[in-house]
Amino acid sequence: MKPQPVRLGLTGGIGCGKSTVAALLAQAGAAVMDADAISRSLTQSGGLAIPAILAEFGETLITPEGAMDRDAMRALVFSNPQHKRQLEAIIHPLVAQTLKAQTQSAIDAGQTCLVFDVPLLVESGERWRRQVDWVCVVDCQTETQIQRVMARNPLARPEIERIMAQQASRAQRLACADAVIYNDGIDLVQLQTVVHEMMARFGL
Repeated sequence: MKPQPVRLGLTGGIGCGKSTVAALLAQAGAAVMDADAISRSLTQSGGLAIPAILAEFGETLITPEGAMDRDAMRALVFSNPQHKRQLEAIIHPLVAQTLKAQTQSAIDAGQTCLVFDVPLLVESGERWRRQVDWVCVVDCQTETQIQRVMARNPLARPEIERIMAQQASRAQRLACADAVIYNDGIDLVQLQTVVHEMMARFGL
């Protein structure tokens, strides 16, 4: 019987560099399942979530191309927690279904390390914690997060701070971590070294 692969939950706040760490893990041979990328694909034109979003929220939340209007939906869910729950009730089961299929494919392919890239892993409580062996948190200073997001997105500081306020606090994330990658004041080569050290620690 084949040994079970190690399941690593990867998370971090906006601007922490989680996607960069996920890419480095993939380069090192891990199978990376990206919950955010799956969620985006579900809400693009022709995505599996579009019929339910149209039925629940109406055509004003759908672009002329047939995708979910992300800006309009962001504004809506920020203004009303009930709308956020309605959207999550549509998206989360479809993400889980897709992740399950991707996970099985990776196991069938003989992958020894499965990385679940989940931005809101800590916020989901035990739902995700039960599904992974270890949680790795990508961490940096709050001001570093803000500067990185402002550099890559046309978002003003108050908007970024509002997004961060919706996420788990830095302290909450660190309290859930089995491993922490501190991605602040280091370059990509140094970050790669830290990632490889963490993989070695988990026997990968």
